[in-house]
Amino acid sequence: MNSFRRVRRSAVAVVAAAVLPLAITACGSDGDSASDDSTAAAQEESSEPTEDTGTEDSDATEDAMTAEPFGPGCAAVPEDGAGSFDGMAQDPVATAASNNPALSTLVTAVTEAGLVDTLNSAENITVFAPTNDAFAEIPEEDLNALLADKEQLTQVLTYHVVGERLEPADLENGTFKTLAEQEVKTSGSGEEYQVNDSSNVVCGNVQTSNATVYIVDEVLMPKS
Repeated sequence: MNSFRRVRRSAVAVVAAAVLPLAITACGSDGDSASDDSTAAAQEESSEPTEDTGTEDSDATEDAMTAEPFGPGCAAVPEDGAGSFDGMAQDPVATAASNNPALSTLVTAVTEAGLVDTLNSAENITVFAPTNDAFAEIPEEDLNALLADKEQLTQVLTYHVVGERLEPADLENGTFKTLAEQEVKTSGSGEEYQVNDSSNVVCGNVQTSNATVYIVDEVLMPKS
């Protein structure tokens, strides 16, 4: 009887020894398969096309720069040379304005305020540029006093500058903070726009190397 029990125990041990490695191998095989599946899935995901990282803002800027200037006042812009639309597109805004005869009073004011370098070095701005006729609407005594007061002149001129490029569609019903820390409001559509409900855009979407310019027929006055 004891001999029979010993033989039986030996047989069980042999079977267990044979089965255990097979079980371990089977478990290991399942794990490797799952790992392989995960790796394949990760590789498949990484091979999928990535989303375009281009920005709408850059597209809008490019669209604005390729659009044509518009408005009745554009007829006063020289057809060629540095003061033409093509010529102004090559220069920063203060330099470009200095080459446009219709903006000579504005250029004088910018020079008196010491803002030439400030405007020329700015990036992606919009300037509402009053014509000579717009300045002429200010009584001569008041205009001379304004040109002699650098602080007030700077406040008035920076009220005409917005710290981003605005395309015509932006002006349809907009409110924008200026460099003078006060807001201007725009309205209109098509090729007819107004600033602060009174100053008309007479030549819009004029491009310089660092700014979009809207030439207007009235000087904008900030709140005191």
